[in-house]
Amino acid sequence: MAAIFCPVSAMAAIKAVRTEEFLNSLGVCTHMAQGIDDPLKSAACLSYLGVKNLRDDGSPAHVPDWISVYQKSGVRTCLLTNHNIAETISMAKQLKAAGALLAVEGPNEPNNWPVTYESKTSGYETTALPIARFQSDLYKAVKAEPILKGVPLFHTSEAGGSEKDNVGLQYLTVPSGAGALTPDGTQFADYANTHNYVCGHSGKLVDNICWNATSPILNGDWDGLYVEYGRTWHGGFAGYTNDQLITLPKVCTETGWQTRGANSVTEEQQGRVFLNLYLDGFKQNWKYTFIYMLRDDPNQGYWGLFDTDYHAKKSGVYLHNMTTILADAAPIKSKKALSLKSLAYSITNPPATVHDLLLQKSDGALELIVWGERVMGSDDITVNLGGEHAGVKVYDPTVGTDPTQTLGRVRSVKLALTDHPVIIEMPR
Repeated sequence: MAAIFCPVSAMAAIKAVRTEEFLNSLGVCTHMAQGIDDPLKSAACLSYLGVKNLRDDGSPAHVPDWISVYQKSGVRTCLLTNHNIAETISMAKQLKAAGALLAVEGPNEPNNWPVTYESKTSGYETTALPIARFQSDLYKAVKAEPILKGVPLFHTSEAGGSEKDNVGLQYLTVPSGAGALTPDGTQFADYANTHNYVCGHSGKLVDNICWNATSPILNGDWDGLYVEYGRTWHGGFAGYTNDQLITLPKVCTETGWQTRGANSVTEEQQGRVFLNLYLDGFKQNWKYTFIYMLRDDPNQGYWGLFDTDYHAKKSGVYLHNMTTILADAAPIKSKKALSLKSLAYSITNPPATVHDLLLQKSDGALELIVWGERVMGSDDITVNLGGEHAGVKVYDPTVGTDPTQTLGRVRSVKLALTDHPVIIEMPR
């Protein structure tokens, strides 16, 4: 999917993207490996949310839990390494054999949790070479296993931005002439990996906050792609150009905002932010976005979509509503035969806080999602539908799963957008 960085303002034919592709990008972090989240209750929560992916710490003892979650909910696991390559490969092979593996991921935030490899330990103010050597060897090990063919390896998070010495972790593959301490051609990962928390370092809720946090090229209040892979935030080493960052294969394995504590938001604000966050990530070409975390925990914070008793917070309810509205119940055979449509829609004079995404279900129905990111006030806009459509339905995920409007033959829809998405459904 090509990245698009502005709302549609002129009548131009836009090709739809499979609804399923967007739904497949949704992820959430769990803590089953730490013994915090119950697998059975987590599976029920994940099914309710409609997300397709979870991320958890690597732990051989908990492989059966992730397989059980997959069997109950169809949710696959992004497996964090436990800093042991042989054990990581063993866990990945078990998950893959059960159909439960999404990806393997390198060390989590080694700037906070150092990596010891080949009798040497990385350090924030010393060297990142042990991280680089571990990640390179993990890549080789994943690619050497026939059963893991096609399984992507996600880069280690925060390592590129935080490297003290230039070991090349700001690249997926070290390019020729990079001047890194690792050889040119060293392969680290298939996807760049960031923890661009939408709350940022200041914790201020401002206009376009999700859009800006997910921008591949913005150097702002977040540890985004630019400061991890463009110009590293700790050492100031050059990586990819802005043009390369836009198309770089990338995932966000942690982002979120807590509802209790310093710089927190209300549950209502969190719910609206999370919807925008998933949409912005997909729109700006992130393959997967994982929100931290599934459930509140007094020790790790109140970041969850569910409270400590597994009751859905507003963020969980609103996400459930959106995935339910967009759910595609067509059989797999018809999904494979789907011919994607184009629609010459436009938004009249859209402000910078309004964004859009055109999706298509396998029955041919078009789902035009338009969302606002204005903290205060609203934007009155007109969405021109590129022709006459009958039976148009308008949904608001913060209201429920039933249409808020059902329109007859219309060529346009007027909306008052504030801080969350509205879905315009056009039947086939």
